[in-house]
Amino acid sequence: MVVKKDMRPGKRKGRKVTNWNEPYTRQSSPAEQKLYQHWLKLVQVEPPSTLIERFKLLFIEGEKYPDREITQALDEIITSKYAEAQFKFVLNRCCHILINRWQIHPQQRSTIPQLIACFEIQPNYPNHSFRSKSVRRLRELTKSFCQTEQYTTLQRLSQAVSKKVAAKSEIKTTPLVKLINRYPYLYEHCLLSEDSTYEDQQAIVRMRSEAQKRYEIELSQYITHQVRQTQIARLKPEQHPKQMIRAINNPTLLNDRELFFAVKQYVGKVEGSYTYRDLAHSFITHTSKTRSYKDFKNELYTYLTSSIDPGYGKRQFNQQLYTYLQNTLPHNDSQPVSEFLIIRTCSNLLNFLVVNNHKQAQHFIFIDLVANLGTTSTVGLLLKLVLICRKVKPYLEKRFSILFNHYESNVGDAVMWLIQCLENLNIALSIHFGAVDLSYLSRQR
Repeated sequence: MVVKKDMRPGKRKGRKVTNWNEPYTRQSSPAEQKLYQHWLKLVQVEPPSTLIERFKLLFIEGEKYPDREITQALDEIITSKYAEAQFKFVLNRCCHILINRWQIHPQQRSTIPQLIACFEIQPNYPNHSFRSKSVRRLRELTKSFCQTEQYTTLQRLSQAVSKKVAAKSEIKTTPLVKLINRYPYLYEHCLLSEDSTYEDQQAIVRMRSEAQKRYEIELSQYITHQVRQTQIARLKPEQHPKQMIRAINNPTLLNDRELFFAVKQYVGKVEGSYTYRDLAHSFITHTSKTRSYKDFKNELYTYLTSSIDPGYGKRQFNQQLYTYLQNTLPHNDSQPVSEFLIIRTCSNLLNFLVVNNHKQAQHFIFIDLVANLGTTSTVGLLLKLVLICRKVKPYLEKRFSILFNHYESNVGDAVMWLIQCLENLNIALSIHFGAVDLSYLSRQR
């Protein structure tokens, strides 16, 4: 398996504004403010199709825009000495003014990919006019925009809102990025860029919540449907008339055997008579009496390695984990255990177990875990960590977003191991942090 070394820049949450009707205030110039106010006004009164045509004329063609005052404002922006560095933020903000409004209305969401597709249009040859120089400059800057983090994030957003879902038979030849709509827990990390406003963030949060709720309903319905089918199949024909149950599709990319193994693992008993939730509760109760941070780390080591296959653990993993923990915040070893130390320890462990950061993206240990323990058990190990420190759940999601961004251009066949992990994490998080109640499965034989 080939692991890339280079990564795209990471995501940083943007500055907050108080109302989505207000423009993003990144020390905006008067010309930028005029541009933002223009789109904020239009998006409330014009249909998406008209706005997309306006967008093409203003930013893609750069000619024949009906409002000369706005054209002059744009010319002022692109001829500024700061244009090379700042134009990407201006263009991205204009896109999101439209996108955020359309996301509020489900019937308008399908136009978001159409807006983003405008950047793929080859503009007409510019007319010879007094604005020819400005048009050429605009097109240079727009072309450069397509190489930025902002544009990459827009492309992911386009895939996330797209109603086109790749069939399971097509997954092997489908780029990973086109599967992002399946993983709501990645949205806040993959669909926001460094200049995202508070409104951008809120729009993505709403989008995540809706997608997560939909997934949980579909997962619960499918599991219940399969259990009923199994129960009906066990009945003798003379005891039960022929009964048809409406077919429900498996909402995951796992086959039925893989799905039920994962669900049983995350719901049922994994160590003796203990579930993952039982183990976490026991660990939290026990370590509440632990005197020192060093003792806590030793207890944490035992807690995590108890679910590691002994044959694999004894080769090198257990020693690596032990050494890593001993080297974690050693100057605090004699201190009492605090929430701060627990959060720092668990987040550092996620660096170790999954991926360190977006710049280096080293994840050899994670790949080794998956190769030796399998995806379900590997995600189970991560679940154990998050269940004892729920505040690091967003940090776990961030680790997976780094992997997703790292491999997003690869087709499914090349990263099937990662897809399996993403699917397992979706199930595990839905069961333990969502509204899915599959506890009855732990009583099924």
